[in-house]
Amino acid sequence: MENCLFCQIVAGEIPSQKVYEDDFVYAFQDIRPQAPIHILIIPKRHISSAQSVTDSDTAILGHLHAVIPQIAANAGIAETGYRVVTNVGRHGQQTVPHLHYHVLGGRQLGWPPG
Repeated sequence: MENCLFCQIVAGEIPSQKVYEDDFVYAFQDIRPQAPIHILIIPKRHISSAQSVTDSDTAILGHLHAVIPQIAANAGIAETGYRVVTNVGRHGQQTVPHLHYHVLGGRQLGWPPG
């Protein structure tokens, strides 16, 4: 999608601090981290949100979830734990209309999150 911030990051039009990339997934440092480790993981193909996921997205999202443990291990948070979050819609605080997962860690996280 041409005006999508995350699609522009994937295309290299906007710089990011890449932490992982393969044919289907791109992960980078969040520019406003909410924890010592705050990585965003996105499918390279534009999907607006978790609400718009269809059966045709199953393989990509399965792959995305399969690389999360590798990304967490590389970030040094696999042993102590981390949180994976996706926000959906206005009330869910989704600020970029491209499906993305926040991987947060590096400190004790509070609960409840909302």
